[in-house]
Amino acid sequence: MQRLYDFLRRYPTGVDGFWALVLFGISAAAGTAGQDRGGTDSMALLVPVVFLLCLVIALRRRMPEYMLVLAASLGLAQLVLDVGVTAADFALLVIVYTVAATGARWASRLALVMALSAATLAQLRWPHENASVPGEVAVIVFQTVPFALAWVLGDSIRTRRAYFAQLEERAARLEKEREAQAKVAVAAERARIARELHDVVAHNVSVMVVQADGAAYVLDAAPDQAKKALETISSTGRQALAEMRRLLGVLRTGEHQEGGEYVPQPDVEQIEDLVEQCRGSGLPVDFKVEGTPRPLPSGVELTAYRIVQEALTNTRKHGGPNAGASVRLVYFDDGLGLLVEDDGKGAPHELYEEGGVDGAGHGLIGMRERIGMVGGTLDAGPRPGGGFRISALLPLKPAH
Repeated sequence: MQRLYDFLRRYPTGVDGFWALVLFGISAAAGTAGQDRGGTDSMALLVPVVFLLCLVIALRRRMPEYMLVLAASLGLAQLVLDVGVTAADFALLVIVYTVAATGARWASRLALVMALSAATLAQLRWPHENASVPGEVAVIVFQTVPFALAWVLGDSIRTRRAYFAQLEERAARLEKEREAQAKVAVAAERARIARELHDVVAHNVSVMVVQADGAAYVLDAAPDQAKKALETISSTGRQALAEMRRLLGVLRTGEHQEGGEYVPQPDVEQIEDLVEQCRGSGLPVDFKVEGTPRPLPSGVELTAYRIVQEALTNTRKHGGPNAGASVRLVYFDDGLGLLVEDDGKGAPHELYEEGGVDGAGHGLIGMRERIGMVGGTLDAGPRPGGGFRISALLPLKPAH
């Protein structure tokens, strides 16, 4: 059954041609128009009219408007030449339906007007001979109603097709919007991972480099200090690997490794560990917390940690050997305040704005992106007495 349906859809003109041959055979078997409704008996007029009406059936879907004009011309010729109604006139109903269903709107309306006019003229030209049925009723019942029903059916099919076409178009548009949103989400996630990797690598690798240089310097004179520095390098490297493994794991969508270790993202509580790590690398850091510590949204906690991490990394890079830093966390009722200051010589403010001395597009730009994601504010710049100052306010609820 499905194969038959597919065949009919694949070869519509061939199917219409088959039905045109069937209609031609029926019309030929019915005899002359005089045998059907009392018209002329001239076969010379009847045969070409029947043939052309069957041609209307065969080509109705390929050129509906042209076939409508041909059908109207044939109907007019039948009236003028007194070629009576034949079985082939069924093509008039079919073409009215076809134009209403698939043709242009103007052609559909024209088909309705022409069909009703032709039906009325045909009834007047060949009046109904049943005296029990008034002429007006005969016009309505035998001529007008069939054409009106054919047009209504075709117009309903057109409306239904248009409705489903709109649904398909809407579904396609929604699918494209979903794909666009997915691409935006992927780009945002990649940017987030890039920021995370920058912070992890920049901080931990700088600590490892400082510790390695210090260990090499005191290796012979103070083996214990060298050993402690190597232990710091080892723990810092493991921490960096764990965080990088967590970040890169999000790229494996839908993949889960057996026995894989879950590493939670950094939060405010780990800022103290970060400070201790910096102290262990030789950077004096004063750390204070004001207000009542409490759990904060994960996005706020991660942003706070990364800002402090980036600020201390920049101090270690640009502050000089004698630089010191201070970190303040202030818990407000509606947010978290951060203040990171150092007294080092610092780098030019433009380098921070451009992303640090490596020019990689991070630094203050990365901080502002992070803070913007949670609806916070950032104030950063050189201190009057030397050094650099970074102040941030992270609200508990993002600004709309």
